[in-house]
Amino acid sequence: MGEFPTHPDGIKPNWLSETLGLRVKSVEWEPIGTGQVGDSARLHITYHGAEGPATLAGKFPAADETSRSTAAMFGLYKKEVEFYRQAATHLSIRVPEVLRAEMNEDGSDFLLLFEDLGPAQGGNQIAGCTLKQAEAAIRQAAALHAPSWNNASLLEADWIQPPPDLGEKVGAMYPQAQAIWRERYAGTLEPEFMALCEELAKLRGQYFRRDEAPQCMVHGDFRLDNMLFDIKAGTEPIAVLDWQTVTIGKAMTDIGYFLGCGIGQILRQQHEGELLALYRSEMAAREIELTHDDIWDDYRLGALHGLSTAVFSAAFVERTERGDANFLSMARGACSLALEHGSLNALKERA
Repeated sequence: MGEFPTHPDGIKPNWLSETLGLRVKSVEWEPIGTGQVGDSARLHITYHGAEGPATLAGKFPAADETSRSTAAMFGLYKKEVEFYRQAATHLSIRVPEVLRAEMNEDGSDFLLLFEDLGPAQGGNQIAGCTLKQAEAAIRQAAALHAPSWNNASLLEADWIQPPPDLGEKVGAMYPQAQAIWRERYAGTLEPEFMALCEELAKLRGQYFRRDEAPQCMVHGDFRLDNMLFDIKAGTEPIAVLDWQTVTIGKAMTDIGYFLGCGIGQILRQQHEGELLALYRSEMAAREIELTHDDIWDDYRLGALHGLSTAVFSAAFVERTERGDANFLSMARGACSLALEHGSLNALKERA
């Protein structure tokens, strides 16, 4: 494997020359993105003689120790590296082309070196999106789910298997997360939404018990901050980033999460039915036939994934002003969907 840089400062001309097979003269970098579990940078490159890419993107471990320790505890860096190494080329979803994917033995340090997809419009979780952007994201979800649907070579791969005690571990940590959430946001989050958060925490034993057979690969954090629109100056509509939470499970985990905490309540309420129909149409085009009844209960449960992710992340990653706004936005959208469609009742019915 050899040594590899774990911070943009470590990307030196000699190392990059070896990676690219070109004579690199200089490298400068600037931070990009809003991620809280990993840090990303754009590399500006000049060459001796032969031309190469003027810019590349790199992803590195988070500088913040809280975020970094959470990522190491749940194997998030290892998952993302292995996704690019072993899964990305077998899927139809648009992701950045990876030029180098490295990690150390225990997965606490890593490096991903990508093509630069800019100029692009970064998705903004707090601002929401247009219907056209929501449709583009839904198509990408199908491009992830359909190729992996009941695909044993992907779903049974060692690298993507959740630890046997994952649900128990997260369930045990969740009361602490909810206590932090309550203390931090009780005066800000609407009372009916906080009450839903409290009830989900009480039902954590049921919620975090995942004993159903998986359908497909699931992104796990399928929201606007992890998407780029109009990539490469508008030559392509969208790319999906940040595969640290990729797992196996139910397709509607991604869809309920995205429509609940991703696109804004007004857009979701106005276009929910047609976006779900678009998803089924895109899956059917890839020979996966699904009826409304096939997906509805899983969709209702998917909204809870947005809520639990907001609560858990707020407690165990670096706290920032934008992070607070982001987690509240996620929770409000997820709670709105969950209350509207009786998501907790769907959870209780599966007990």
